[in-house]
Formats: sequence, structure tokens, C-alpha cells
Amino acid sequence: MKEKEIIEKTDRPITKNSLVKDLKKLNLEGEIVIVHSALSKLGWVCGGAVALIEALQEAVTDAGTLIMPAHSGDYSEPKYWGNPPVPEEWYQIIRNEMPAYRPEITPTRGLGLTPEIFRKFPDVLRSDHPCLSFSAWGKEAENITADHKLDYALGDNSPLARIYEREGKILLIGVGHDSNTSLHLAEYRAEHDLKIKIFGSSILKDGENVWTTYQDIEFNDDLFTVIGKEYESKYKYSRAKVGLAEAKLFNQKEMVDFAVNWLEKREE
Repeated sequence: MKEKEIIEKTDRPITKNSLVKDLKKLNLEGEIVIVHSALSKLGWVCGGAVALIEALQEAVTDAGTLIMPAHSGDYSEPKYWGNPPVPEEWYQIIRNEMPAYRPEITPTRGLGLTPEIFRKFPDVLRSDHPCLSFSAWGKEAENITADHKLDYALGDNSPLARIYEREGKILLIGVGHDSNTSLHLAEYRAEHDLKIKIFGSSILKDGENVWTTYQDIEFNDDLFTVIGKEYESKYKYSRAKVGLAEAKLFNQKEMVDFAVNWLEKREE
């Protein structure tokens, strides 16, 4: 949405203070929360993504933990690229020459402005996966981001599982369940057919860029919208207006367990 359209939809500027007031309706203080948001859906925000991030931090407080995806999908195996694809004769050149993933400088891709700015905020930590990392701030940030394994990057050795173990929450602001990364954790845990593929990324080893391969599943988020809709019809969750957007707060463990059961029943 263009800025002119956003201004036309907004009666008065959305500010950090008004966002804090809206977010506090969700009782986020001290919670561990993974956030997915669409800044443009909030209306015209004075200070943009910075104001939203600071409002989220104030609502969660440093007794809680704020998490966002920090994925960098272009630091991945080129033969799987499709948007756009590259010629096959480029594959090996890319593998040889791709800069190594470095949490402090590697940009996010395809997530919007807010996660990209959040990863660079003071005291934000980022996990070490070269393609599917997460950023976190607050009390549990180190524990959430530590030891993010290369293999099966959104499974039981990922920040998503650390959120699950700590009874964390999922906050969707102006986005649907197609953006709900936590549902990938259910894909790994459900007893159903999974296609395993070999992926690759450039990482630093002894100061050198080294192309490293690892295993992961072929993700399928096509069903996430349906799973989320059914979950919402059966379970209680919190909702509030944040700016002009609808915000929904879910129990991550409850939703992941529901999705595991849903996927297994689908296979029967």
C-alpha cells in the first residue's frame, strides 16, 4: 500500500504512545512473544517500524522476550530459487562466491521493514542459521537464539521449539496464519509424509567462507490459513485493535499441538 493511500485511511497519526496503549490491551507484559506484522495495515505510523518496535518492547518489557523471524532466503541453495530463478550455469559460481552468513550484517529478505530494523536494534540477538534465523530481545533472548542447528531449521533444535518449551505466545498484527511461522514446527512433529531435501548456505569457518550443505524438509504453508481458521473456531484467544489493524494473540504450544493433530488426521 502506498503512503498516500495509508494517509487517506488514517484519521489521525498512529504514534508509539497510541500503539503502546493498544498493545497493553493484550497483556503482553513479561510474555515471550513471536511477532508477525504488516506495518502498512496499522495506518500512518509516526516513526514507522521504529515506533512499532519500541511500542512492542514497552508492552512486553524487559521481563519478557520479543522475537521476530530474521530469515535470509537468498543465502540458500540457488537451484531452488524460483522468484526469480537463475541459470543453472550460475549455481556453482554462487556457491563459491556467496558471502558467508553473519548475524550482524546479513539482511533479512521478504519479511518487510520491521524485522529488518528489529535485528539491528540494541541488545537484539540473532540466531546462527544462515537462511532461517530469528532475532530476539529481552530476558530469554540468549536462550531462544542459542544453538540454532543447520539441519531441520524450524524443528526441535530451533528458536520455535524454545518458544514452545517456555509457553510463549504468537502475535499476528494485520497478517494471517500464512505468516505464522510457528506452524512449521507442527510440520516436523506430525506423523505424516515429509520430503527431505539437501540445502546449502555459505557460513564462516575459521574466517573463511565455506559452502555447507544440510538437510531440511520441503515446507508447505499452503494449509496454514485453513489450520489457523479452524483453531480460531475451537479455542479462545485474545484480540485487539492495534492502530487500524486487527491483532490476535495465541498460545503457541496450544496452536502447534492443534496443528500436529490436524495434519495427522488429514493423512488418515
